Amino acid sequence: MTATILVVEDEVIIGMDIKNSLKKLGYNVPAVVATGEKAIEKAATIKPDLILMDIMLKGAIDGVEAAEKIRTQLNLPVVFLTAHTDHTTLQRAKETQPFGYIVKPFQEKDLHTTVEIALARCKAESEIRKALEKERELNELKSRFVSMVSHEFRTPMSTILFSTDLLEMYINQWPEEKKMLHLRRIQSAIQRMIEMLDDILVIGKAEAGKLDFNPHPLDLEKFCRELIEDIQTADKNQHPLNFNIQGALSEVNIDDKLLRHILVNLLTNATKYSPENTPVSFSVACQENKIIFEIKDSGIGIPVEDQQRLFDAFHRATNVGSIPGTGLGLAIVKRSVDLHGGTITVHSEIRVGTTFTVVLPMKLE
Repeated sequence: MTATILVVEDEVIIGMDIKNSLKKLGYNVPAVVATGEKAIEKAATIKPDLILMDIMLKGAIDGVEAAEKIRTQLNLPVVFLTAHTDHTTLQRAKETQPFGYIVKPFQEKDLHTTVEIALARCKAESEIRKALEKERELNELKSRFVSMVSHEFRTPMSTILFSTDLLEMYINQWPEEKKMLHLRRIQSAIQRMIEMLDDILVIGKAEAGKLDFNPHPLDLEKFCRELIEDIQTADKNQHPLNFNIQGALSEVNIDDKLLRHILVNLLTNATKYSPENTPVSFSVACQENKIIFEIKDSGIGIPVEDQQRLFDAFHRATNVGSIPGTGLGLAIVKRSVDLHGGTITVHSEIRVGTTFTVVLPMKLE
């Protein structure tokens, strides 16, 4: 890809010579400007890969001051064009962390060498920054993972340990009904742990770019109705679930595994964060080449300050209190929606409720 270079030189003839030399060497030179103010303005507009900046510029600010503003405001690399200048100015120039110097007058080969070295250094530093940012994100993710595991796994493991201890002590004294109660508690705790591990595996694949996307024809209405039955069973019918269909839901091309991740997490959250016996609305609409899913509850709502990080792995809203959760559900939803090339939006008010709208583009069969 051709590098774009902005030239800042107040001597018109010199500026045009530099531009012609750079174009001859294969670079893109969209402009030559003569002042520091123009340099800042043009750099913000075109975002060049490199700026060749004359130190001694006419006007309110010289090249050094312009370079400093460009570095701090735009983070763009600058190579200084210098002639005979004083020691103080050179010291100021060094403080702007330039990517090189070219002493005037210079040969075309010197210009080429300096520009290539500056571009290579800029690319290397950019890669290092990306790597450091990725490492920071991974470290933060690991920290959140350890925190989540230590907190969320503690309760079901304690339940299992407590129930097994009681069964061991009273297995010959308790009636069958009481034994079965503790066995069901153990089964429920194990199921909870399996679900958490499944979520961790899914988000791990998503973060590594290995979450599969395999769309195929699906009877969407049948899929949704069966899913609702599963949700109501898990919820023990504590929340009325109103299902509404708009338009004919014929077979559509969609990844049913990813769609299950999307709808199960959104519907489960809607019931989990809503008071008992409050309704949850679930509507599916078919419009042209897209399917619109809307899930609305009358629950606790999501604070505005949390909505910016709603889809971050392991992040949970500050108002969830003691309601259990891993902070992975919505992260999985977002990754699944993205793989479909769709969108997800949320509207929420504290103590009023939350509405999630998912739009998935697809070809109707």
